[in-house]
Amino acid sequence: MPRGLAVGAGVVAAGAVALTVGLWPDEGGGSGNAARGNGERASSSAPPRAPEPTKSYAPSEAPATIPAVRAHEAARGPGWRPGDGGRVLVGDGRLADEARLLAGELRLKYGGEAKPRAGDVRLELSKGDRGAGGGAESYTLTVKNRVVRIAGPAEAGVFYGTRTLKQAVADGRTAPEGVVRDQPAKPRRGFMIDTARKHFSAEWIEDRIRDLGDLKYNEIGLHFSDDQAFRIASESHPEIVSADHLTKDQVRRIVDLAASRHITVVPEIDSPGHLGAVIRAHPDLQLRNTGGAPTQGAVDISKPKAAEIVDDLLREYDELFPGARWHLGADEYQALTVRDPEASFPQLAAAARDRLGPGARVQDLATAWLNDRAKTVGPGRQVRAWNDGFFRGGVTRVDDRVEVAYWTGKELGSREPVEYLRDGRDVINYNDEFLYYVLGQPNDFRYPTGQRIYEQWTPRVVRGTQPVPASYDRQILGATFAVWCDLANSQTQDEVARGIRMPLRATAQKLWDAREPTRSWAEFEGLAGRLG
Repeated sequence: MPRGLAVGAGVVAAGAVALTVGLWPDEGGGSGNAARGNGERASSSAPPRAPEPTKSYAPSEAPATIPAVRAHEAARGPGWRPGDGGRVLVGDGRLADEARLLAGELRLKYGGEAKPRAGDVRLELSKGDRGAGGGAESYTLTVKNRVVRIAGPAEAGVFYGTRTLKQAVADGRTAPEGVVRDQPAKPRRGFMIDTARKHFSAEWIEDRIRDLGDLKYNEIGLHFSDDQAFRIASESHPEIVSADHLTKDQVRRIVDLAASRHITVVPEIDSPGHLGAVIRAHPDLQLRNTGGAPTQGAVDISKPKAAEIVDDLLREYDELFPGARWHLGADEYQALTVRDPEASFPQLAAAARDRLGPGARVQDLATAWLNDRAKTVGPGRQVRAWNDGFFRGGVTRVDDRVEVAYWTGKELGSREPVEYLRDGRDVINYNDEFLYYVLGQPNDFRYPTGQRIYEQWTPRVVRGTQPVPASYDRQILGATFAVWCDLANSQTQDEVARGIRMPLRATAQKLWDAREPTRSWAEFEGLAGRLG
């Protein structure tokens, strides 16, 4: 990144050919060196003065940001940095929230829909401006004549342009002259936190959202229901809620903060496994085998009451989580981990045949359960389920609109990623080898490092370390970095925040631009330190 060399009030890009008086031009474009002395004008008969020396600027370089911008058109000029009297303006009132946020961050004034002048930033919606050729998340950022213009076809792209500007001027630096054209490589850029096994405060989650926004993430997942606890208040089933939980008002503030950063909160109520918190309040719903032994975390899906409770919760939280996406879980249903599910759980086998026909098996009943929950959430939502909730064969299949959240190849029912892709499924990458931060590192998990993600992972590396063929790239919607709290007391909230800092930055870079990074890991890490 070029470091500006400040002289007086001016900034000159590194590598400039010449440097003289370091003053911004005045409003009329002059040097500001008007004739002085008692208000008298210079005499027209005075001898001609030697020409004023002028600045010469080297071509600018792209701003140094995380993630890096996709394209930058160099230009010569002083660039821009925030200063006294600078304003953030809008060309459309719908951008007022983005403008006020940026103004507060850069200590500028919000000026509404005024005409820009030197020192200002103007945010614009422009349907004809498609950024780097993308859609709603694309933008252009132009620095020219001491004015910054950020434009895009939708608010999200303009917001990302403000993140680029914020980083470009961090630590007293100067936004370089020229034009940035930018857009993400992947439409889903997520972070997920397991709040069921470990309670995280609302303030901690809000801090993560602010960080995610600056890194241009657009999802945060809340896995708030599991065997250990249920962490959000409920009026329909207060009996299942754990002592440490988020109130609905806290969740609304989280959702609102996320929305202000163009981040969708993706809730997850995992079922029909991982429902231990529900079973403690309703022990009659626990799945038992022919010998009467309970099955951990699994409800008996032959009992209508199990579906009624889960659907009550999904409907109750419909208003609380207005975003377009839901995670329905569906992984690790323990009825399907035994050698012969039909023999071990005859009640499930009978329910499968009654509902789905004589050839149906327990896996078909589990598939029907997932499809029923997708119907409860409604057709207006994008829904996803863990990959081990999809099964080969059977008499029924998961609804086509359910996206695959691919996390592992180790679980029963899981298949190679290419099988899902070949079947036409859209996939979200949760690769447990690169993107799983599991507290306590149980079951051979190791804390992922930012360097390994940065140097070895791409969105096409869905399972293990090998990428799927490039022909499937468009079906891989993106990826999610996940924190799982299997051994909840292994780290404090602050330790988790420190541990995920660089992995989140590396993941952001690889989701925004799938090309090989131009910076070394040491340079990337150093940049992260400078940006704060």
